[in-house]
Amino acid sequence: MLGDLLFEQKGKTTGKRVLSAEGPMMEISFESQGKYKDIAVDEVGTFTAVPKPGGAMIGKGNGVIMSRDGEVASWAGSGIGKSGQGGRMSWRGAVFYQTTSQGKLAPLNNAVLVFEYDVDAEGNSTEKAWEWK
Repeated sequence: MLGDLLFEQKGKTTGKRVLSAEGPMMEISFESQGKYKDIAVDEVGTFTAVPKPGGAMIGKGNGVIMSRDGEVASWAGSGIGKSGQGGRMSWRGAVFYQTTSQGKLAPLNNAVLVFEYDVDAEGNSTEKAWEWK
């Protein structure tokens, strides 16, 4: 069951590189800032994307979020990206969180979130994520 909206963030692609010329695979890194519930957080993540026929990409990645007071949670996830007009990509998928935090990020330990991650041709991104109960 889809739960509450937990994350809203805006960010930027910070790097791209091709990992394999034999079967194309790209590595994409990003940074974003926003809110987890009412807590200001920064996120850093990297994922690999493999192009598929029809303009889609399959992605897997890892990242961390950090609260401004030093709490940290890590995530691993996967999703599918679909290309849109003007170089846009729309990603949909799920992430799995882990944290040892005993504070405000503690509810993220073992949490599963589903996400919408949209990025334009210039690398500007928006992200929303909901708890999957």
